[in-house]
Amino acid sequence: MITAAITGRTNVGKSTLFNRLARRKLALVYDEPGLTRDRRMGNAQLGDLNFRIVDTAGLEDIKSGSFGSLSARIQDQTKLAIVESDIILFMIDGRSGLFSLDFKCASMLHKLGKFVILVANKVERAQDEHNIYEACSMGFGDPVTISARHGDGMIDLKNAIDDALNRKNALALKFMNDHKTIENQKNANKPLKITVVGRPNVGKSTLINQIIKEERLLTGPDPGTTRDSIPVDWKWQDRSIKIFDTAGLRKKARVHEKIEKLSVSDSLRSIQHAEVVIIVFDATSPLKKQDIQIVDLVVQEGRAPVIVFNKWDLIKDKKELLSDLHKKTAYVLPQIRGIKTVPLSGKNGIGLQYLMDAIVDIESVWKKRISTSKLIRWLECVQEHHPPPLFSGKRMRFKYITQIKTRPPTFFAQWPHPENLPDSYERYLINELRRSFELHGIPLRLQLRKKDNPYRRTKDLAN
Repeated sequence: MITAAITGRTNVGKSTLFNRLARRKLALVYDEPGLTRDRRMGNAQLGDLNFRIVDTAGLEDIKSGSFGSLSARIQDQTKLAIVESDIILFMIDGRSGLFSLDFKCASMLHKLGKFVILVANKVERAQDEHNIYEACSMGFGDPVTISARHGDGMIDLKNAIDDALNRKNALALKFMNDHKTIENQKNANKPLKITVVGRPNVGKSTLINQIIKEERLLTGPDPGTTRDSIPVDWKWQDRSIKIFDTAGLRKKARVHEKIEKLSVSDSLRSIQHAEVVIIVFDATSPLKKQDIQIVDLVVQEGRAPVIVFNKWDLIKDKKELLSDLHKKTAYVLPQIRGIKTVPLSGKNGIGLQYLMDAIVDIESVWKKRISTSKLIRWLECVQEHHPPPLFSGKRMRFKYITQIKTRPPTFFAQWPHPENLPDSYERYLINELRRSFELHGIPLRLQLRKKDNPYRRTKDLAN
């Protein structure tokens, strides 16, 4: 059984998380630093994941000459627990932000070479999330935001531990060539989740039946045949895929019956849990207002979209219509430039190969990660070409940018006055990110934040 140790500076909620994972109040919890001294061990459970958990005292900056003191012996016990553990849950306070001691703890953990999961605790409010972006510079990846007191974020923590275990097992395989090969094998074992959405009677179920070469789903000319979101397991080129068929999405004002309301809610949940979303348009009457609203919904959820123009076998002048559809799609969907579009026939299977190629391409772009060094060089170039606008008569400049997550690619940039940056310049940066790093056809996120002065925060706390 694996062992995970909880560490970090004092009073960040380590014992609260320990009790939450152990499902028992084993450790004393009180709003006072230094309450925990000895290591405490327990059996933890997160879903189907069982492991040993170790609660440690908070890491402190021990002054020279204190060798053998109580504080020094407590720190020795903490470091021993870290060395003996397989995974480290490094906790920070997501409400108050980072202190110099957090960075000293991070430096110590880097030297030990352990598998570290950065956990930002006490993130109960949306505004608290702005305090965690600076933690990305610690070198442990994106922080997992939780509230140990209320139990929020436990699913994300479980996924992070699972990912850490997968990486640990992958490194233990001495005869693998490189990390990319290992990552590909891991992804191959995990089903790709695809959700098929669209207006009623555009041929969603027929398309899925044609993809899997089986009459798996009920089809018919009457709209509303599908009610539940039906998952279908399938394999394509040794890749496991789970396709979800959904009920047709009509305008909200036209949804009255209780059953249809439940079906729409089920469809929306399927979009939220998907990786790639196929939006089916009827080629004989495409780009209706409801079609555009469905695409907007998928983009807002951050999923990887692919547009399908179904019933292509009914179109006579295919070349002219396809050119017209590409122009109209670019015009009505400017927020997601370069979106993948595939004309096909769900009835006879024409164009299915192009659909699968589009899905593979858009998934790779959706998961793309760009190094911070490349982004900073890019930022210098785009600012030279088109400088940011003046603020109070002064020319402000971006100093730092990094990618804080994938799926979809999300970027964080420091700007002195985020509330005053024009939307036009923010759109300029997003469009340049798409063009420079080939991030076409997926939603992008750009988050701006004013750089904090850590010494001012420390001074305020001292007062």
